[in-house]
This record gives sequence, structure tokens and C-alpha cells, in this order.
Amino acid sequence: MPHVANVQGVIERTLPQGLYRVKCDDGSVRTAALTGIPKQTIVRVIPGDRVILEVSELDPTRGRIKSRIP
Repeated sequence: MPHVANVQGVIERTLPQGLYRVKCDDGSVRTAALTGIPKQTIVRVIPGDRVILEVSELDPTRGRIKSRIP
């Protein structure tokens, strides 16, 4: 099972098909989608929101938005 890291970042813009461009605190830019749990609870994210990402070591350019930071 691959290692998953949690990183924080800010949503830069919304992309088609439910994807988001996120600029992480370490300076990298990743493409991310909402995980299944936020989809069920209808969490809305817009550009400028701070979020927590799960990033897999297999593909560090993509991630899953785990939650929004208030």
C-alpha cells in the first residue's frame, strides 16, 4: 500500500469535471478532486479556500481534497 501524505494548500481555480488546481504550502501546484466523503456532505470549495490534500507517493502531481480549513 502506498504512503499517503497530508499537505495544506489554497485552491487557485476550478477545472472541468470536478477538478481543482491547488497551490500547496511547499510551492508545488497539484490537480485535486474531492474525496467521496465531502461529496456526500455537499462541501463547497471555491478559489481562495484553504484545504487539506491527500497526496500519494505514486503520483505526486495529483491529490484528493480531504477537507476545507475554516
